[in-house]
Amino acid sequence: MHHISDEQRRIRLAGRHLLAPALRAESPVAVADALVALHATDAATVFLSVCARLRTPDVAAVEKSLYEDVSLVRLLSMRNTLFTVSEVLAPQIEASNARAVAAKERRTFLKHLAEDGQALDERWLDDTEKATLAALTARGTATGSELSSAVSALRTKITVFPGKKYEAVQGVASRVLRILAAEGRIRRDRPRGSWTSSQFRWTATEPRPVLATAGAQAELALHWLRSYGPASEADLKWWTGWGLGQVRKALAAVGAEEVRLDSGSTAWVAPGDTAPEPALEPWAALLPALDPSAMGWADRGFHLAAEHRAALFDRSGNIGPTVWWNGRIVGGWAQHANGEPVWRLLTDTGRDAAAAIEEEASRLSGWVGEARITPRFRTPLERELTA
Repeated sequence: MHHISDEQRRIRLAGRHLLAPALRAESPVAVADALVALHATDAATVFLSVCARLRTPDVAAVEKSLYEDVSLVRLLSMRNTLFTVSEVLAPQIEASNARAVAAKERRTFLKHLAEDGQALDERWLDDTEKATLAALTARGTATGSELSSAVSALRTKITVFPGKKYEAVQGVASRVLRILAAEGRIRRDRPRGSWTSSQFRWTATEPRPVLATAGAQAELALHWLRSYGPASEADLKWWTGWGLGQVRKALAAVGAEEVRLDSGSTAWVAPGDTAPEPALEPWAALLPALDPSAMGWADRGFHLAAEHRAALFDRSGNIGPTVWWNGRIVGGWAQHANGEPVWRLLTDTGRDAAAAIEEEASRLSGWVGEARITPRFRTPLERELTA
């Protein structure tokens, strides 16, 4: 059995995640393909993750990929989380994850309708969806509030969890739009504000061809192993949200190879992906909250010291903005009120690292410009740095 050291894992991460300056990409799509999927719960994360890996950071290029040629798309998929993926990989992610998420969203909403007691049922939902799609098609793009003005059913309010301590009255518009988006019948278009805004307009779209689930899961697992391997079954299970049986079937289907890690445990790589890779020039990076390089594994011990977790994660396990040096997370950063990046190192990295981090901070400040970024999930160190 081949052995892959933690140092080799860090070298692989730098190269396959396009973090070493010499390996940066020319296009947003190339970045998305390298990372498989970009966290998109926080709209700014997509831009920050992509531009950190582009030779020339370019907000307009990311916007063009998202809203003009639509080579990048947002999908509610792994772990019921919003991701941005390349249009080429989208059918596999839909079949392996998003379709099940959409079905669950529909079941849950129909259950809320039934419990509300207004005789709102599946037929009512179907009629509301048809009216919403007709209104959206007529307008081309529209916000949720604009669609609610056009479709009276979207202004309906229901009581969720009636009789419970957490009973609440909610409007249905966001739930209907979420289901339509999850099923691939509408997609998020340009936001109302800047690229940091999550208040999107919507536009109608055609559903993608339906692929077989098992084959799509195998293809996604192979794609992920090429970017994140070596990784354990637990890592892939956590990242995808699949059951352990699905993980094992996917790994077997693609012929994944077992390797041994420094910890003594075993992990998996793509077939034939066991050769050592040459060391890279020293590199630094400032990556955003929820960046894939920090969120790609359940066990991040090979690049993150356990004593740094409390400062860098929130209580739900979401990581904040991170400072990297040669494949390790060594600190965190935030944006000061004046727009300048500020950071704190949690590890003594030496003068060369400090100079490289300063250079990356200057690069970040240059392309972010007047935009102001506050992560949706705030962490202790990020809050301290902005206090």
